[in-house]
Amino acid sequence: MKGTRVAGLLALAAVVATAVLSLGSKPSAHAQGGAPARPAAVIAGASKIRHVIIIMQENRSFDSYFGTFRHADGIPGLGGHPGKVPCLPNPGGHCVRPFHDRRNLNHGGAHFSGNAYSDIDHGKMDGFVRNQEHSCHHCKTVPPHDVMGYHTGADIPNYWAYARNFVLQDHMFQPDLSWSLPAHLYLVSLWSAHCRSAKPSSCKTSVNRPGNPANWGRHPTHRRPHYSWTDLTYLLHKHHVSWRYYIFKGIEPDCESDTTKSCAPVTQGPRTQSIWNPLPDFETVRHDHQLGNIKSLNGFFSDLSKGKLPAVSWVMPSQKVSEHPETALISKGQTYVTGLINTIMQSPEWKSCAIFVAWDDWGGFYDNVRPPRVDKEGYGLRVPAFMVSPYAKHGYIDHHTLTFDAYAKFIEDIFLGGQRLNPHTDGRPDPRPDVREKAKPLGNLIKEFNFSQPPRKPFLLPVHPKTDLKG
Repeated sequence: MKGTRVAGLLALAAVVATAVLSLGSKPSAHAQGGAPARPAAVIAGASKIRHVIIIMQENRSFDSYFGTFRHADGIPGLGGHPGKVPCLPNPGGHCVRPFHDRRNLNHGGAHFSGNAYSDIDHGKMDGFVRNQEHSCHHCKTVPPHDVMGYHTGADIPNYWAYARNFVLQDHMFQPDLSWSLPAHLYLVSLWSAHCRSAKPSSCKTSVNRPGNPANWGRHPTHRRPHYSWTDLTYLLHKHHVSWRYYIFKGIEPDCESDTTKSCAPVTQGPRTQSIWNPLPDFETVRHDHQLGNIKSLNGFFSDLSKGKLPAVSWVMPSQKVSEHPETALISKGQTYVTGLINTIMQSPEWKSCAIFVAWDDWGGFYDNVRPPRVDKEGYGLRVPAFMVSPYAKHGYIDHHTLTFDAYAKFIEDIFLGGQRLNPHTDGRPDPRPDVREKAKPLGNLIKEFNFSQPPRKPFLLPVHPKTDLKG
């Protein structure tokens, strides 16, 4: 098993290195032609950003990765943070405190909406151990209760290096109180719903079982789900703003139902319905003939090398590089993300990029910050997140309240003149309960940039950094 993992890492590094070496110096081009729309009034210099890249990883809480990062809102009593180290109730014995977990493979806990409410426990943030005990009583974790484990800069040095030298977002909350599929639906559409038909009016909010509810209870991939509401690509296409959704071919780790304890591996790819690739099943994508914009990860490297990186890119992992608990090594995910960022930095597109990296949900891991409530379904728990750009403020910690809705708000402000996914104004009504980008607590990512500074040089990191992770 160890030899297979090492071979996989080396193969991935070789792919990234080949992509870097093949990069040319051709000018950027928007795939759909024409310059994207710009706001009539936007912060000075924001037009320097012509490429927004969102890299999404899997199932970690903020405290599990950055809980001891100095000056961030981290674990009380650790890393110089004020307060007393918490000790969470444990049904099996003594209370459990956060501990330094050096293992490369973690287990985590269940992470559907019921688990989120249990973890939060009316704001006491003390249900994580109970939740893992209840949902994973057959799991063999060494040490036990690894939901309370945290990693340090010695374990994930590249992630901490990005945080120290660019922007760490210490109040990035998952957009919903549930698992990966709803999080990815919110990422591209700012809503998660089930729909009775292809009509947007048939949709109703659902963060546990989105799509077509008739599919649930059997197997959700037996019939194509209806994602009939409006997604962000609808506005991008309407305004001739190029976009692509890149997905690493492989398999996904999660079963697609909260009632399923085990399931056969589900293959994912550009044309395959999966929890990390919902866009093929959006009616807007199919109606606008945009399925060709969903590509494999090889397409990302190819587009970079040809100077054809779109204005908006989403980049999704496969299981082996996702950092998903139970199935993926942390070190392998860090290698993958570092390879992506290095490749972007060594491309002609670097000087016009904003790269956002986040983890899609908390994965059952402990976090000490109570999520704010903006509507019935969110926000969810905090996740790790940082921003890398030649115009990023150096060593800045963004304490503003953020969620994936902030990505859409940033894209809309930069490329769409500030238009929102609003059923009253976007030309395609749907019954979503609110316009997420207008939520009062939501911060503005533009504050993380300094456009008066000269573009920063590439900050290249080793794809195999020395680490204290074991196993």
